[in-house]
Amino acid sequence: MTYGFDGKVVIVTGGTSGIGLATAKAFADEGAFVFITGRRQEALDAAVTRIGGKVTGVRGDMGHLDDIDRLYDTVQQTHNQIDVVFANAGGGEFAPLGAISEEHYQSTFDSNVKGVLFTVQKALPLLRDGASIVLNASNVSAAGTPALSVYSATKAAVRSFARNWMLDLKDRHIRVNAVSPGVTDTAGLNQLFGGGEQAKETKTYLSGLIPSGRVAQPEEIARSVLFLASDEASFINGIELYVDGGQKQI
Repeated sequence: MTYGFDGKVVIVTGGTSGIGLATAKAFADEGAFVFITGRRQEALDAAVTRIGGKVTGVRGDMGHLDDIDRLYDTVQQTHNQIDVVFANAGGGEFAPLGAISEEHYQSTFDSNVKGVLFTVQKALPLLRDGASIVLNASNVSAAGTPALSVYSATKAAVRSFARNWMLDLKDRHIRVNAVSPGVTDTAGLNQLFGGGEQAKETKTYLSGLIPSGRVAQPEEIARSVLFLASDEASFINGIELYVDGGQKQI
């Protein structure tokens, strides 16, 4: 199935690995002009090569407003408007209450909340009327998770953005939705779980908690993002789409 993105201009922040990389590749495979961001030039270059097609890499940290400005300055060098923004960049680490540092709080909120806010806000002059915005939230915002309170709070904020921004943008007919992945097999997740055998054991344990009996692959999340961004979802607005194998439904 194709979603009609040939010739469209798509922004994917945090597009060098995991869900962002898979989503950028899926858009590129459909013929879109894709702009990805990443903080490390080496990883950015590798992602551009892997994605192929009409993709442009822009080095930057979306928690820094100057880097967001540089992203959109790059877009404007070749395009007059943007059709899709997938605000994906972000991350987090474990930190239980009692061991949360100011640095942990600040860096997590800058990356996951500030970055999403200003990625979208600074795109508004370029977004065409009728464009689509997809925010990457997480199913951890809907239930308690040990040692992930700060990360979970940021993702709850992202989900709230979708509800509010669809109202702010209704006169321009710009839809805003959130995708909330569950446990997804990415390099970032392996690192969070300690890598190697420890990460493998943790994912095996978590698979037992998921009705589908396994963790997600990044490409499965990517397909959900493309659907929400496409005209196939033209009457879907402000939702949180769980892509977690049913975990949050039990």
